[in-house]
Amino acid sequence: MNHWVMLVGAIFFEVAGTICMKLSEGFTRPLPSVLIFLFYGVAFTLLTLALKKIDVSVAYAVWSAVGTAVIAGIGIVWFREPLTALKVASLLLIVAGMVGLNLGGASH
Repeated sequence: MNHWVMLVGAIFFEVAGTICMKLSEGFTRPLPSVLIFLFYGVAFTLLTLALKKIDVSVAYAVWSAVGTAVIAGIGIVWFREPLTALKVASLLLIVAGMVGLNLGGASH
């Protein structure tokens, strides 16, 4: 399986786990509480498999940056969190850092 596909899957399941954290309301709701552990288990498994062929500095940067950006978007759209200029600028800096690490001589 393509290691980049595994990384995308890891991001998807990490985002799903993070959404379940919010939905669990501090572990008071059983289904989202259980899904946190399931989704994060799958996310870390896929990330570990992706690291067989992708440099850890690149894979972790992509995983965390894309996950952060997607969660921020979901927070704004779904959970009605405020969108501020500082949030936008900060997310752009995260993405710029990810691009920089990716272009910084990583072997694929």
